[in-house]
Amino acid sequence: MKIATWNVNSIRARHDAVLGWVAATEPDVLCMQETKVVDDDFPTEEFLRLGYAVAMAGQKTYNGIALASRLPMTDIVVGFHDEPDPDDKRLIRATVGGVRVYSVYVPNGKSLSSPSYEEKLRFLGRLGETVQKDGGADVPMAICGDFNIAPDERDVFDPRAMEGKIHFSAEEHRALANLVGLGLVDVFRMHHEEGGRYSWWDYRGGGFERNLGLRIDLVLATRALAPRCTGAEIDEAPRRGDKPSDHTPVVATFS
Repeated sequence: MKIATWNVNSIRARHDAVLGWVAATEPDVLCMQETKVVDDDFPTEEFLRLGYAVAMAGQKTYNGIALASRLPMTDIVVGFHDEPDPDDKRLIRATVGGVRVYSVYVPNGKSLSSPSYEEKLRFLGRLGETVQKDGGADVPMAICGDFNIAPDERDVFDPRAMEGKIHFSAEEHRALANLVGLGLVDVFRMHHEEGGRYSWWDYRGGGFERNLGLRIDLVLATRALAPRCTGAEIDEAPRRGDKPSDHTPVVATFS
């Protein structure tokens, strides 16, 4: 099973790029974040024509998450275990081919002094609670999405400049470590120990051309699923396209 995650930064703006990538690469499941459209405006018909069923939870202009799958999806749930129909659409999960797949959009946090920063930390805690409610590490699960946290120094272009700043602060690292500590594995790191591999680059200042990026888009697999991961890659090709998202897909393959 090939599972991909991509913060598309507006499915309306990246419509052709996303559908073209799906047609060319044929993931079994694509987890999308920041779709930024209400459900009626999501390109459901276009995905269906490619052979994909879609589950989504959108909102106008902000947030929005979706799953597109070539396999049947069951037990589709939006939000945390204790939060039916949340106002902010940041989490959707479904069971696909025996794997519980999450599409997650963690709050940015804005700055360490912002109330949004505390919201981000709480979100990660509640995400961990939801993973446990879904069965925890002994159940095959892939928690995929834009985590808005670079896990370690290999994942930022300038660790000294980033230290203590948003996306790379001690509290964010602690919150992510608590989540991973539930029995999750960053599958990209199973296959790549090198630094300088990023999934996001700022539009400004030639960030992509200069490789001034962050690896903040992750596929975390439970210990029940991680041993089945045969490969994981960051596909930079869409970032080279016309009017790209500032993120690019991360793809993990499981036997």
